Amino acid sequence: QVQLVESGGGSVQAGGSLRLSCAASGRTSSNYPMGWFRQAPEKEREFVAYIKWSTNNIYYADSMKGRFTISRDNAKNTVYLQMNSLKPEDTAIYYCAGRRSYSAPYYNTKDYSDWGQGTQVTVSS
Repeated sequence: QVQLVESGGGSVQAGGSLRLSCAASGRTSSNYPMGWFRQAPEKEREFVAYIKWSTNNIYYADSMKGRFTISRDNAKNTVYLQMNSLKPEDTAIYYCAGRRSYSAPYYNTKDYSDWGQGTQVTVSS
């Protein structure tokens, strides 16, 4: 079993930056793909970014390209999400998740069986 713990959320003004962290513990492996998702009030959970643990395959949602950067530190079993040029519409709870199967595209929550508790990001105008 894998435990995921996010941190780094907070409140910033539009144009500001935040760096989220997701620490993984338990039965991880060197090929454990990770994703970031977010969920705003009264909206469905949406894909943000994806990284494979050992191959550096990285993908972003279109609205995050150029503003967000996903990275990982294998030695620390930690995945990061650097968020720059934040906008009020980025306000949401951000979750990291671990992908265990491959029946759906990487941006679909279906194959992610391990989830963190989420961290709140609030961007004010």
